[in-house]
Amino acid sequence: MARIKFDGVIESVHYKPNGEVDWVRAYVRRGPTFSDHLLIDRNTLVERLKAGKRYVVGRRKERLGSTFEVSEPLRMIVKGDKTVLAVGDGEADRDRLQGVPLI
Repeated sequence: MARIKFDGVIESVHYKPNGEVDWVRAYVRRGPTFSDHLLIDRNTLVERLKAGKRYVVGRRKERLGSTFEVSEPLRMIVKGDKTVLAVGDGEADRDRLQGVPLI
């Protein structure tokens, strides 16, 4: 069995009115398995990314527990004192989780 190379899967996102991520709904790896979905606020997510945790965009396969369809990794871009969360290639000047469903 292949080793899982990510620590969490982001399933959906909620933005603040200013366009910044407010919170995400995600599954977090707990040893060989994953948690039920959790709501993770932006500050906690940024701290986890700074600690070296890797998150990807995806969704859980129905009736297959810890099996996911994943696409792209979540990137954290630091510009001076501003932190931007982004998915996909290219630069971003604000949070942009392209392809992640909105809540």
